[in-house]
Formats: sequence, C-alpha cells, structure tokens
Amino acid sequence: MQTIKSIWQKNWLGYLFLSPWLIGLLCLTAIPMAASLYLSFTNYDMFTAPQWVGFENYGDMFDDRKWLASVKVTAIFVFLGVPLQLSFALAIALLLNKGISGLKVYRAAYYVPSLFGGSVAIAILWRQLFGGDGLVNHALSLVGIEGMNWIATPDTALYTLVVLTVWQFGAPMVIFLAGLQQIPVDLYEAARIDGANKMKQFISITIPMLSPIIFFNLIMQIIASFQAFTQAYIVSGGTGGPLNSTLFYTLYLYQKGFTHFQMGYASAMAWILLFAIAIITALVFASAKKWVYYQE
Repeated sequence: MQTIKSIWQKNWLGYLFLSPWLIGLLCLTAIPMAASLYLSFTNYDMFTAPQWVGFENYGDMFDDRKWLASVKVTAIFVFLGVPLQLSFALAIALLLNKGISGLKVYRAAYYVPSLFGGSVAIAILWRQLFGGDGLVNHALSLVGIEGMNWIATPDTALYTLVVLTVWQFGAPMVIFLAGLQQIPVDLYEAARIDGANKMKQFISITIPMLSPIIFFNLIMQIIASFQAFTQAYIVSGGTGGPLNSTLFYTLYLYQKGFTHFQMGYASAMAWILLFAIAIITALVFASAKKWVYYQE
C-alpha cells in the first residue's frame, strides 16, 4: 500500500503545478466560507468582536418583512425570467439553425448582450430606456399610447428586470445552437417519410434530443438568476425600488452587510441562499430522470 510520502515523491511536480489553484481554493473559497458559516451564528458589525448568538439570525429572518419581500421578488424573477429566457434562446437558435448565410455574424451579434448584460453600463442604459422620458415611452407615444415611469412603478419595475434577463439570451442560445447541429438529420428525414409535420418533429425529435442541453442551460440560468445583483442595484439606485418591488435577495444581503453592518445576519442570509439553490438544483436533477434523454 502506497504511503503519503511515496505518493508525494511520484507526483510532486503535478502538485506543484496545481498549487496556485489549491492555494486559491483554500484562501479564496474554503476559508472565507468557513468564516461566513461561523459569523452566521454571531452578532458581528465588523468593528467589534463577534458575539455568539446561535440560531438567532436565522430565526429573525422569518420576522423580517423586507427579507420575506426579497424572497418573493427573487422567486418571481427566477421562475418567470429563466423559462422566458430559455424559450427565447431556443427560438432564436432554431431560426439560426436553418442554414442562413452569415451564421457566424448573427451568432456573435446575439451573444454580445450576454457579455455586457450584467455590467453597470447596461444597467444604467436600461434605467434610461424605461424611465419616464425614456426611449420606450417615446416609441409608445408615436402610436398614441401614453407611457409611464416603468422603473418607478411598483407593478412594473420588476418586470423591466425580467425583460433585461431575457435580453441576455446569447449564452444559452449558442449552446442550444451547438446542440441542434448535433442532432442527426436522418431522424428528421425518417419522420417526414412517416408523415410527421414540423410541430410533431419538434416535439418528438428536437426536444428529446436537445433535453440534455435544456437541462444544462436550466441549471446554469437558475443559479445565475438567484445571484443576480447588479441590475437591481443600479436600476433601483441600491434601494430595492418602489415598495421593495426590485429588492433582490442579494441586494438585501448587501444592504444588511455593507450598509447596516450586520455582517452576522448577512452571512446567515448567504447560507440560506446557498441551501435554497442547492435544494432547487437537487430537485431539477431528480426530475431529470423523467424528461432528459441521453442517447446511447
């Protein structure tokens, strides 16, 4: 049986090349996570020593109306924005998969919003587009419709951010397009011979063959949407919008940690978010057995 010393002697060069990643994992991920877990059980304001309070921070959340509001806002954003974004991305991928000329140009153009969609500049632009004097209202006025300040209205503020996340469809679209190009053409030819129309081919061939790609995009976009921050922070000016209508979970976490200096409470919020993402991801993985098809 090999000892640790013999394993080290045989593989020390590999460990040496891995050392930057291992150091980063330890110093930038493992240790901060452990510290955050400890602080979640304390009362800590970053200026005095942490005071152990047990599960008090976790219990206080359920009596915190703003925390409950942030959970509701984030849930609406995720469960509305992700399906719309993936549906739009798949629709564009299907159009681009028709063999049109200049495919690379279109693919690059549609991917650009995903590169800049989460930036501060785009969030500021979005605030201007949907403001009272924005381009959206100007376009509506041309057809005789009186607009509103979409960002400042509680009933519409969140949905402007949903539109923003749908606009960032480039990354899943590129992945969908790659998956579509891997589906054997013979399957469609056989379906046409059997009399299947376009819709039947889409339901019986495209969706099953593309289901692993749909599954991957669904997981990635759910995780990303739960962690959305920049859009809500910039568009709402860091306040969470009118009547907390754009108070994302991460935005409220930021307010608690870096505005109110309740770092223990913010750490507890971060761990609740981690567990929520883990549970939802596990549920999606569990459901995959019923709808994801892997070709032998």
